[in-house]
Amino acid sequence: MTELVVLKRIKDQFAAKAYIFTAHGSDRAAKRLIKSAEIEEAVAASEVIEDYPNDKYGPSCLLMGVTESGRILHIQVSYPESIKIITVYEPKPDEWEDDWKTRKAP
Repeated sequence: MTELVVLKRIKDQFAAKAYIFTAHGSDRAAKRLIKSAEIEEAVAASEVIEDYPNDKYGPSCLLMGVTESGRILHIQVSYPESIKIITVYEPKPDEWEDDWKTRKAP
């Protein structure tokens, strides 16, 4: 699948609320006070910033999106059969460039 096809499928699934949280994803969202509605907003306006086609639990990608209130979120989702939120967080300025899409060199 091309990146655009994957992203469209992910966005469509989120718009239909046809996604699930992994236990880790649910825990991370709760601890970081990130609501499902914010994740849905960010995904709707997202782009793929990293792709992990050979991830150990199946293909996944890292999305970067912005909520309606301006909150920048990174959401890692799996994209084989069902869309699962693996983790979600606000990127840290010391780890990401100003565009929030590029990791800073170590």
